[in-house]
Amino acid sequence: MFDLSRAFAEEQDQKDTLKNYKNQFYFPQRNGKDAIYFCGNSLGLQARNVQQAVMQELEDWQQCAVEGYWGARNPWLYYQQYCSRPMMEIVGASQEELTVMNTLTVNLHLMMMSFYKPTKERFKILMEAGAFPSDQYAVETQVKLHGLDPATAIIEVAPREGEFLIREEDIFQIIDQESSSLALILLGGINYYTGQLFNMQSITKAAHRAGAVVGFDLAHVVGNVPVKLHDWEVDFAVWCSYKYLNGGPGAVGGAFIHERHARDRNRPRLGGWWGNEETIRFKMEKGFEPKDRAEGWQISTAQVFNMVALKASLELFESAGMAALRDKSIQLTNYLEFLLKHIENIKFEIITPKNCKERGAQLSLLFHDRGKEIQQKMTEAGIIVDWREPGVIRISPAPLYNSYGDVFHFYEIIANIA
Repeated sequence: MFDLSRAFAEEQDQKDTLKNYKNQFYFPQRNGKDAIYFCGNSLGLQARNVQQAVMQELEDWQQCAVEGYWGARNPWLYYQQYCSRPMMEIVGASQEELTVMNTLTVNLHLMMMSFYKPTKERFKILMEAGAFPSDQYAVETQVKLHGLDPATAIIEVAPREGEFLIREEDIFQIIDQESSSLALILLGGINYYTGQLFNMQSITKAAHRAGAVVGFDLAHVVGNVPVKLHDWEVDFAVWCSYKYLNGGPGAVGGAFIHERHARDRNRPRLGGWWGNEETIRFKMEKGFEPKDRAEGWQISTAQVFNMVALKASLELFESAGMAALRDKSIQLTNYLEFLLKHIENIKFEIITPKNCKERGAQLSLLFHDRGKEIQQKMTEAGIIVDWREPGVIRISPAPLYNSYGDVFHFYEIIANIA
Protein backbone atom coordinates (compact mmCIF):
# COMPACT_ATOMS: atom_id res chain seq x y z
CA MET A 1 0.00 0.00 0.00
CA PHE A 2 2.80 2.44 0.92
CA ASP A 3 6.45 2.59 -0.08
CA LEU A 4 9.52 4.55 0.98
CA SER A 5 10.02 6.59 -2.18
CA ARG A 6 9.50 10.32 -2.62
CA ALA A 7 7.74 9.50 -5.89
CA PHE A 8 5.02 7.70 -3.94
CA ALA A 9 4.32 10.81 -1.82
CA GLU A 10 4.23 13.00 -4.92
CA GLU A 11 1.84 10.62 -6.64
CA GLN A 12 -0.52 10.60 -3.63
CA ASP A 13 -0.50 14.38 -3.46
CA GLN A 14 -1.43 14.58 -7.13
CA LYS A 15 -4.41 12.27 -6.57
CA ASP A 16 -5.51 14.06 -3.39
CA THR A 17 -8.90 15.74 -3.96
CA LEU A 18 -8.21 18.06 -1.00
CA LYS A 19 -4.75 19.15 -2.13
CA ASN A 20 -5.73 22.74 -2.98
CA TYR A 21 -6.81 23.52 0.58
CA LYS A 22 -3.14 23.67 1.58
CA ASN A 23 -2.94 26.89 -0.45
CA GLN A 24 -5.67 28.42 1.70
CA PHE A 25 -3.38 28.73 4.75
CA TYR A 26 -0.34 30.70 5.86
CA PHE A 27 2.66 28.70 7.10
CA PRO A 28 5.38 29.85 9.50
CA GLN A 29 8.67 30.44 7.74
CA ARG A 30 11.82 28.49 8.51
CA ASN A 31 15.09 28.98 6.61
CA GLY A 32 13.24 30.97 3.94
CA LYS A 33 10.69 28.22 3.30
CA ASP A 34 7.29 27.18 4.58
CA ALA A 35 7.72 25.15 7.72
CA ILE A 36 6.27 21.66 7.86
CA TYR A 37 3.60 22.25 10.47
CA PHE A 38 2.48 19.20 12.45
CA CYS A 39 1.16 21.14 15.43
CA GLY A 40 -2.49 21.62 14.56
CA ASN A 41 -3.39 19.71 17.70
CA SER A 42 -2.07 22.71 19.68
CA LEU A 43 -2.85 25.66 17.40
CA GLY A 44 -4.19 25.53 13.87
CA LEU A 45 -2.84 27.70 11.07
CA GLN A 46 -4.36 30.97 9.92
CA ALA A 47 -6.63 30.61 6.91
CA ARG A 48 -5.98 33.14 4.17
CA ASN A 49 -9.61 34.29 4.20
CA VAL A 50 -9.37 35.46 7.81
CA GLN A 51 -7.85 38.86 7.09
CA GLN A 52 -10.66 39.91 4.77
CA ALA A 53 -13.24 38.57 7.22
CA VAL A 54 -11.75 40.67 10.03
CA MET A 55 -11.57 43.71 7.76
CA GLN A 56 -15.25 43.30 6.94
CA GLU A 57 -16.20 43.48 10.62
CA LEU A 58 -13.89 46.45 11.18
CA GLU A 59 -15.47 48.22 8.22
CA ASP A 60 -18.98 47.50 9.50
CA TRP A 61 -18.05 48.71 12.99
CA GLN A 62 -16.58 51.85 11.44
CA GLN A 63 -19.57 52.59 9.22
CA CYS A 64 -22.47 51.22 11.25
CA ALA A 65 -21.39 51.52 14.89
CA VAL A 66 -24.23 50.17 17.07
CA GLU A 67 -26.42 49.62 14.01
CA GLY A 68 -24.02 46.83 13.04
CA TYR A 69 -26.01 44.55 15.33
CA TRP A 70 -28.72 44.45 12.68
CA GLY A 71 -27.20 46.32 9.71
CA ALA A 72 -23.73 44.81 9.30
CA ARG A 73 -23.04 42.50 6.39
CA ASN A 74 -23.17 39.73 9.00
CA PRO A 75 -25.54 41.20 11.63
CA TRP A 76 -23.92 40.82 15.04
CA LEU A 77 -27.15 39.88 16.81
CA TYR A 78 -26.88 36.39 15.34
CA TYR A 79 -23.12 36.00 15.04
CA GLN A 80 -22.86 32.80 17.06
CA GLN A 81 -25.20 31.13 14.58
CA TYR A 82 -22.80 31.76 11.70
CA CYS A 83 -20.44 29.37 13.51
CA SER A 84 -22.94 26.90 14.95
CA ARG A 85 -24.55 26.17 11.57
CA PRO A 86 -21.40 24.69 9.95
CA MET A 87 -20.64 22.85 13.20
CA MET A 88 -23.69 20.65 12.67
CA GLU A 89 -21.90 18.22 10.34
CA ILE A 90 -18.68 18.33 12.34
CA VAL A 91 -20.23 17.18 15.63
CA GLY A 92 -23.40 15.46 14.42
CA ALA A 93 -26.03 17.65 16.02
CA SER A 94 -28.86 20.01 15.16
CA GLN A 95 -28.20 23.74 15.31
CA GLU A 96 -30.59 23.94 18.26
CA GLU A 97 -28.20 21.69 20.21
CA LEU A 98 -25.14 23.85 19.54
CA THR A 99 -23.82 27.14 20.77
CA VAL A 100 -20.55 28.98 20.28
CA MET A 101 -19.47 30.98 23.32
CA ASN A 102 -16.81 31.64 25.94
CA THR A 103 -13.83 29.29 26.10
CA LEU A 104 -13.55 25.55 26.74
CA THR A 105 -13.00 25.54 30.50
CA VAL A 106 -15.57 28.26 31.11
CA ASN A 107 -18.08 26.18 29.18
CA LEU A 108 -17.09 23.07 31.12
CA HIS A 109 -17.82 24.87 34.37
CA LEU A 110 -21.16 26.08 33.03
CA MET A 111 -22.14 22.59 31.93
CA MET A 112 -21.13 21.07 35.27
CA MET A 113 -23.20 23.69 37.07
CA SER A 114 -26.19 22.37 35.15
CA PHE A 115 -25.44 18.64 34.97
CA TYR A 116 -23.44 17.73 38.05
CA LYS A 117 -26.07 17.45 40.78
CA PRO A 118 -24.51 15.30 43.53
CA THR A 119 -26.62 13.64 46.20
CA LYS A 120 -25.60 11.78 49.33
CA GLU A 121 -25.72 8.48 47.44
CA ARG A 122 -24.77 9.55 43.89
CA PHE A 123 -21.92 12.06 43.89
CA LYS A 124 -18.87 10.58 42.14
CA ILE A 125 -17.27 11.71 38.89
CA LEU A 126 -15.35 9.30 36.66
CA MET A 127 -12.58 10.80 34.54
CA GLU A 128 -9.40 9.60 32.89
CA ALA A 129 -6.13 9.64 34.81
CA GLY A 130 -3.79 12.10 33.15
CA ALA A 131 -6.59 14.21 31.70
CA PHE A 132 -5.57 17.65 30.48
CA PRO A 133 -4.85 19.77 33.60
CA SER A 134 -7.66 22.28 33.01
CA ASP A 135 -10.19 19.43 33.13
CA GLN A 136 -8.63 18.14 36.32
CA TYR A 137 -8.79 21.60 37.88
CA ALA A 138 -12.36 22.19 36.76
CA VAL A 139 -13.59 18.89 38.21
CA GLU A 140 -11.62 19.32 41.44
CA THR A 141 -13.01 22.80 42.08
CA GLN A 142 -16.57 21.86 41.11
CA VAL A 143 -16.45 19.00 43.61
CA LYS A 144 -15.16 21.36 46.30
CA LEU A 145 -17.90 23.85 45.41
CA HIS A 146 -20.39 21.22 46.52
CA GLY A 147 -18.53 20.68 49.79
CA LEU A 148 -17.15 17.31 48.73
CA ASP A 149 -13.66 15.84 48.99
CA PRO A 150 -11.99 15.25 45.60
CA ALA A 151 -10.19 12.23 47.06
CA THR A 152 -13.49 10.39 47.45
CA ALA A 153 -15.64 12.09 44.83
CA ILE A 154 -13.31 11.72 41.83
CA ILE A 155 -12.54 8.28 40.36
CA GLU A 156 -9.78 8.00 37.78
CA VAL A 157 -9.49 5.25 35.21
CA ALA A 158 -5.86 4.67 34.29
CA PRO A 159 -3.86 2.48 31.94
CA ARG A 160 -2.80 -0.82 33.43
CA GLU A 161 0.72 -1.11 34.76
CA GLY A 162 3.24 -1.07 31.94
CA GLU A 163 0.66 0.19 29.40
CA PHE A 164 -0.07 3.63 27.99
CA LEU A 165 -3.66 3.29 26.80
CA ILE A 166 -6.85 2.95 28.82
CA ARG A 167 -8.69 -0.28 28.15
CA GLU A 168 -12.36 0.14 27.36
CA GLU A 169 -13.28 -2.82 29.54
CA ASP A 170 -11.68 -1.08 32.52
CA ILE A 171 -13.97 1.92 31.99
CA PHE A 172 -17.01 -0.36 31.87
CA GLN A 173 -15.87 -2.25 34.97
CA ILE A 174 -15.67 0.94 37.02
CA ILE A 175 -19.08 2.06 35.74
CA ASP A 176 -20.56 -1.26 36.84
CA GLN A 177 -18.83 -1.23 40.22
CA GLU A 178 -19.82 2.37 40.95
CA SER A 179 -23.21 2.35 39.23
CA SER A 180 -25.08 3.40 42.38
CA SER A 181 -22.67 6.24 43.23
CA LEU A 182 -21.77 7.72 39.83
CA ALA A 183 -23.25 11.13 39.08
CA LEU A 184 -21.15 12.11 36.07
CA ILE A 185 -18.71 10.56 33.61
CA LEU A 186 -16.44 13.18 32.05
CA LEU A 187 -13.77 12.07 29.58
CA GLY A 188 -11.70 13.67 26.88
CA GLY A 189 -12.96 12.31 23.57
CA ILE A 190 -9.29 11.96 22.60
CA ASN A 191 -6.57 11.84 25.23
CA TYR A 192 -4.29 14.77 24.47
CA TYR A 193 -1.09 12.89 25.45
CA THR A 194 -1.48 9.50 23.82
CA GLY A 195 -3.94 10.41 21.07
CA GLN A 196 -6.31 7.61 22.14
CA LEU A 197 -9.84 8.05 20.76
CA PHE A 198 -12.48 6.73 23.14
CA ASN A 199 -15.62 4.94 22.01
CA MET A 200 -18.00 7.69 23.06
CA GLN A 201 -21.10 5.87 21.89
CA SER A 202 -20.51 2.77 24.00
CA ILE A 203 -19.37 4.79 27.02
CA THR A 204 -22.53 6.90 26.81
CA LYS A 205 -24.73 3.80 26.72
CA ALA A 206 -22.95 2.33 29.74
CA ALA A 207 -23.21 5.61 31.65
CA HIS A 208 -26.92 5.90 31.03
CA ARG A 209 -27.52 2.30 32.07
CA ALA A 210 -25.86 3.18 35.36
CA GLY A 211 -28.03 6.28 35.76
CA ALA A 212 -25.15 8.72 35.28
CA VAL A 213 -24.85 11.82 33.11
CA VAL A 214 -22.07 11.75 30.50
CA GLY A 215 -20.11 14.64 29.04
CA PHE A 216 -17.02 14.89 26.85
CA ASP A 217 -14.21 17.37 26.38
CA LEU A 218 -13.80 17.36 22.61
CA ALA A 219 -10.82 19.71 22.37
CA HIS A 220 -8.86 17.15 20.34
CA VAL A 221 -11.87 15.69 18.53
CA VAL A 222 -13.75 18.58 16.93
CA GLY A 223 -12.55 19.21 13.39
CA ASN A 224 -10.43 16.05 13.66
CA VAL A 225 -12.79 13.07 13.90
CA PRO A 226 -16.47 13.31 12.90
CA VAL A 227 -18.83 12.39 15.73
CA LYS A 228 -22.60 11.94 16.16
CA LEU A 229 -23.34 13.51 19.50
CA HIS A 230 -27.10 13.62 19.00
CA ASP A 231 -27.48 10.04 17.79
CA TRP A 232 -25.17 8.77 20.54
CA GLU A 233 -27.37 10.60 23.09
CA VAL A 234 -24.40 12.32 24.75
CA ASP A 235 -25.74 14.67 27.44
CA PHE A 236 -23.26 17.50 26.87
CA ALA A 237 -19.89 18.24 25.30
CA VAL A 238 -17.52 21.20 25.19
CA TRP A 239 -14.57 22.11 22.97
CA CYS A 240 -12.15 24.80 21.93
CA SER A 241 -11.74 25.99 18.35
CA TYR A 242 -8.08 27.02 18.17
CA LYS A 243 -6.75 23.53 17.39
CA TYR A 244 -8.09 21.62 14.38
CA LEU A 245 -10.77 24.25 13.69
CA ASN A 246 -8.13 26.99 13.15
CA GLY A 247 -10.07 29.60 15.09
CA GLY A 248 -6.95 31.45 16.26
CA PRO A 249 -5.19 31.78 19.64
CA GLY A 250 -7.68 31.95 22.50
CA ALA A 251 -10.57 31.60 20.07
CA VAL A 252 -14.15 31.15 21.19
CA GLY A 253 -15.23 27.71 22.46
CA GLY A 254 -18.37 25.70 21.84
CA ALA A 255 -20.88 23.52 23.61
CA PHE A 256 -23.38 20.79 22.75
CA ILE A 257 -26.44 20.12 24.88
CA HIS A 258 -28.66 17.26 23.76
CA GLU A 259 -32.10 18.43 22.70
CA ARG A 260 -33.82 16.61 25.58
CA HIS A 261 -31.92 18.93 27.93
CA ALA A 262 -31.66 21.98 25.70
CA ARG A 263 -35.45 22.21 25.39
CA ASP A 264 -35.92 22.00 29.16
CA ARG A 265 -36.19 25.61 30.26
CA ASN A 266 -36.30 24.46 33.88
CA ARG A 267 -32.85 22.89 33.87
CA PRO A 268 -30.71 24.92 36.29
CA ARG A 269 -28.06 27.15 34.75
CA LEU A 270 -26.31 30.47 35.17
CA GLY A 271 -28.32 33.02 33.24
CA GLY A 272 -27.33 36.00 31.16
CA TRP A 273 -28.88 38.46 28.75
CA TRP A 274 -27.87 36.62 25.57
CA GLY A 275 -29.35 33.36 26.80
CA ASN A 276 -32.73 34.95 27.45
CA GLU A 277 -35.64 34.35 25.09
CA GLU A 278 -35.09 36.72 22.16
CA THR A 279 -38.72 37.77 21.81
CA ILE A 280 -38.66 39.39 25.25
CA ARG A 281 -34.95 40.18 25.61
CA PHE A 282 -35.32 43.88 24.94
CA LYS A 283 -38.21 44.34 27.36
CA MET A 284 -35.48 44.62 30.00
CA GLU A 285 -37.63 43.01 32.67
CA LYS A 286 -36.88 40.81 35.67
CA GLY A 287 -37.22 37.06 35.33
CA PHE A 288 -34.78 35.00 33.29
CA GLU A 289 -36.54 32.96 30.59
CA PRO A 290 -33.94 30.89 28.75
CA LYS A 291 -34.16 30.02 25.10
CA ASP A 292 -35.37 26.46 24.54
CA ARG A 293 -32.12 25.44 22.84
CA ALA A 294 -28.41 25.36 23.58
CA GLU A 295 -28.17 29.11 23.18
CA GLY A 296 -30.10 29.31 26.44
CA TRP A 297 -26.72 28.78 28.14
CA GLN A 298 -25.19 31.85 26.54
CA ILE A 299 -24.41 34.54 29.05
CA SER A 300 -22.92 37.43 27.12
CA THR A 301 -23.15 39.09 23.73
CA ALA A 302 -21.52 37.19 20.88
CA GLN A 303 -17.79 37.98 20.76
CA VAL A 304 -17.62 39.07 17.14
CA PHE A 305 -13.88 39.59 16.88
CA ASN A 306 -13.23 36.35 18.74
CA MET A 307 -15.48 34.44 16.35
CA VAL A 308 -14.59 35.91 12.99
CA ALA A 309 -11.51 33.73 12.34
CA LEU A 310 -13.47 30.62 13.26
CA LYS A 311 -16.29 31.65 10.95
CA ALA A 312 -13.79 32.04 8.11
CA SER A 313 -12.12 28.68 8.77
CA LEU A 314 -15.45 26.87 8.99
CA GLU A 315 -16.19 27.94 5.42
CA LEU A 316 -13.32 25.69 4.37
CA PHE A 317 -14.62 22.81 6.49
CA GLU A 318 -18.04 23.14 4.85
CA SER A 319 -16.44 23.06 1.42
CA ALA A 320 -14.15 20.09 2.13
CA GLY A 321 -16.59 17.99 4.19
CA MET A 322 -15.73 16.06 7.33
CA ALA A 323 -15.99 12.65 5.69
CA ALA A 324 -13.35 13.50 3.10
CA LEU A 325 -11.13 15.10 5.73
CA ARG A 326 -11.35 12.03 7.94
CA ASP A 327 -10.51 9.72 5.04
CA LYS A 328 -7.41 11.74 4.20
CA SER A 329 -6.46 12.01 7.87
CA ILE A 330 -6.50 8.23 8.26
CA GLN A 331 -4.34 7.82 5.17
CA LEU A 332 -1.82 10.45 6.27
CA THR A 333 -1.49 9.00 9.75
CA ASN A 334 -1.20 5.43 8.45
CA TYR A 335 1.48 6.62 6.02
CA LEU A 336 3.32 8.39 8.82
CA GLU A 337 3.21 5.23 10.93
CA PHE A 338 4.55 3.17 8.02
CA LEU A 339 7.50 5.51 7.54
CA LEU A 340 8.27 5.72 11.26
CA LYS A 341 8.58 1.94 11.44
CA HIS A 342 11.54 2.20 9.06
CA ILE A 343 13.48 4.56 11.34
CA GLU A 344 16.54 2.78 12.73
CA ASN A 345 18.86 5.54 13.93
CA ILE A 346 16.82 6.66 16.95
CA LYS A 347 14.79 4.72 19.47
CA PHE A 348 11.18 5.52 20.31
CA GLU A 349 7.83 3.82 20.58
CA ILE A 350 4.46 4.92 19.23
CA ILE A 351 2.05 5.03 22.17
CA THR A 352 -1.01 5.99 20.10
CA PRO A 353 -3.39 3.11 19.26
CA LYS A 354 -2.37 1.09 16.21
CA ASN A 355 -5.97 0.83 15.02
CA CYS A 356 -6.67 3.96 12.96
CA LYS A 357 -10.29 3.91 14.14
CA GLU A 358 -9.06 4.41 17.70
CA ARG A 359 -7.05 7.56 17.01
CA GLY A 360 -7.31 10.89 15.25
CA ALA A 361 -4.72 12.92 13.32
CA GLN A 362 -1.96 12.36 15.87
CA LEU A 363 0.84 9.95 16.64
CA SER A 364 2.61 10.30 19.99
CA LEU A 365 6.23 9.16 20.00
CA LEU A 366 7.71 8.30 23.38
CA PHE A 367 11.47 8.81 23.65
CA HIS A 368 13.18 7.30 26.68
CA ASP A 369 16.23 9.50 26.07
CA ARG A 370 17.27 12.40 23.82
CA GLY A 371 13.65 13.31 23.15
CA LYS A 372 14.01 17.03 23.75
CA GLU A 373 17.24 17.12 21.75
CA ILE A 374 15.56 15.38 18.81
CA GLN A 375 12.59 17.74 18.96
CA GLN A 376 15.00 20.69 18.84
CA LYS A 377 16.75 19.24 15.80
CA MET A 378 13.38 18.86 14.09
CA THR A 379 12.67 22.52 14.82
CA GLU A 380 16.02 23.58 13.38
CA ALA A 381 15.24 21.56 10.25
CA GLY A 382 11.97 23.43 9.73
CA ILE A 383 9.51 20.99 11.26
CA ILE A 384 7.18 22.23 13.98
CA VAL A 385 5.96 19.51 16.33
CA ASP A 386 4.80 19.49 19.93
CA TRP A 387 6.80 18.38 22.99
CA ARG A 388 5.14 17.06 26.15
CA GLU A 389 6.96 16.00 29.28
CA PRO A 390 8.41 13.61 30.19
CA GLY A 391 9.37 12.45 26.71
CA VAL A 392 6.62 12.61 24.09
CA ILE A 393 6.73 14.29 20.69
CA ARG A 394 3.23 14.66 19.27
CA ILE A 395 3.00 14.70 15.47
CA SER A 396 -0.27 15.80 13.97
CA PRO A 397 -0.69 15.99 10.17
CA ALA A 398 -3.91 17.97 9.65
CA PRO A 399 -5.67 16.97 6.42
CA LEU A 400 -6.78 20.50 5.52
CA TYR A 401 -3.25 21.79 5.10
CA ASN A 402 -0.78 18.90 5.34
CA SER A 403 0.31 16.67 2.47
CA TYR A 404 1.94 13.31 1.84
CA GLY A 405 5.02 15.28 0.83
CA ASP A 406 5.09 16.90 4.26
CA VAL A 407 4.99 13.48 5.91
CA PHE A 408 7.74 12.12 3.68
CA HIS A 409 9.97 15.14 4.28
CA PHE A 410 9.50 14.66 8.01
CA TYR A 411 10.61 11.05 7.60
CA GLU A 412 13.71 12.08 5.63
CA ILE A 413 14.76 14.49 8.35
CA ILE A 414 14.16 12.25 11.34
CA ALA A 415 15.83 9.33 9.54
CA ASN A 416 19.02 11.36 9.28
CA ILE A 417 19.17 12.77 12.78
CA ALA A 418 22.42 11.64 14.38
